[in-house]
Amino acid sequence: MAAVVRRLRKGMTATAVAAAAMVALTASQAPGVEISGPGQGRSEPSPDGDHPATGNSPYHTELPPLDAPDVPDGPRDPDADTPRGRAEAGIPATVLDAYKKAEKALAKERPGCNLPWQLLAAIGKVESGHASGGAVDADGNTLRPIRGPVLDGNGFALIKDTDKGAFDGDSRYDRAVGPMQFIPSTWAGWGADGNGDGKSDPNNIYDAALAAGRYLCAAGRDLSRPADLERAILSYNRSRQYLNTVLSWLEFYRKGSHEVPDGQGTLPDSPGAGNPS
Repeated sequence: MAAVVRRLRKGMTATAVAAAAMVALTASQAPGVEISGPGQGRSEPSPDGDHPATGNSPYHTELPPLDAPDVPDGPRDPDADTPRGRAEAGIPATVLDAYKKAEKALAKERPGCNLPWQLLAAIGKVESGHASGGAVDADGNTLRPIRGPVLDGNGFALIKDTDKGAFDGDSRYDRAVGPMQFIPSTWAGWGADGNGDGKSDPNNIYDAALAAGRYLCAAGRDLSRPADLERAILSYNRSRQYLNTVLSWLEFYRKGSHEVPDGQGTLPDSPGAGNPS
């Protein structure tokens, strides 16, 4: 995997990265949708329908640092500069907990999928900067809207409204919402209750992480196989550059990570869903 990522990094020019840096705005504190239980009482929809999970919405394009994650092993001088590798390896506590709980749930539900929590972290980083640096409450609800751009066909896909604005606040067109940036029509088929409150809300990191895990594991995929891993990521966003970016962060997090307090995660430099500015 490391060799693959090195090749991918070399193939991604500064021009390509800059060109792809058009991104989302920010997600709605929309009301939750009642669900029926762990299996949600319905047949599993196809993850590769008319639109991928995000509707091919824009995403954060920066790559992980070349230096090692530099996972802390003790107290650090608060006045000292933090190396970028160490800073980027920090994942907000509640968000990290959601990724790991989703991995544990999928290990029981679909043991053949071999979903690593680091894949959810890589996607969460690229989609929303881990919910805008961990801007969530103790239950995992986002503190501010995390919405993608209006998918009205102007520079983005054309996806007319499917949720009457319930989640994305738009009754004309859909928008990707929440820390994992699901479009409402995808959420309608894949919404999950990851925190056991009886509701399915894409603006809750526990719900969104579990839904993302199930979506990635669909179609009998074994994510320990490179071909299945690539197919899973491309089902989330059908862009080769998106695939390359997620794989780069996956490899980075596999080398090490650590927990940081909620709200103190590193914000993306590029504009988009995870950058409140």
